[in-house]
Amino acid sequence: MIDPAPSVRLVRNADLAQTVDYAYAAVAEAPVRAIWTAGACPLDASGATVAAGDFAGQARQVMSNLVAALESANATLRDVVKTTVYVASSRREDLVAAWDVVREHMGEHDAPSTLLGVAALGYDDQLVEVEAVAVIIEERLNG
Repeated sequence: MIDPAPSVRLVRNADLAQTVDYAYAAVAEAPVRAIWTAGACPLDASGATVAAGDFAGQARQVMSNLVAALESANATLRDVVKTTVYVASSRREDLVAAWDVVREHMGEHDAPSTLLGVAALGYDDQLVEVEAVAVIIEERLNG
């Protein structure tokens, strides 16, 4: 399959810190088809939470589930304009463990993202959740 032209242009700013591993903004020129995902959770096909106690293990399942959700909407991770990564911990190293997996999956497409620690997430033993917004430009839809 030919990789389609990206729908998203990632924006950097030389006046802001260059040490971050994400773009500061993303632009998609109209008209676009927008996709908002529910928070991808670390659930297997039967609905069980996987990798209890393992931030990186849960992040891998979350990203796999996010990819599947995007594919259902005919989109890929390259179409993502923004993610929010929730980690049920106040420890920076736990947040970084989840973040490293998210960044690995995003590859060169370092879309803007917010990473935050939260008190709890919705499922038993859940530690990680990622939601995303993606766009596909009209010319790619019709091309």
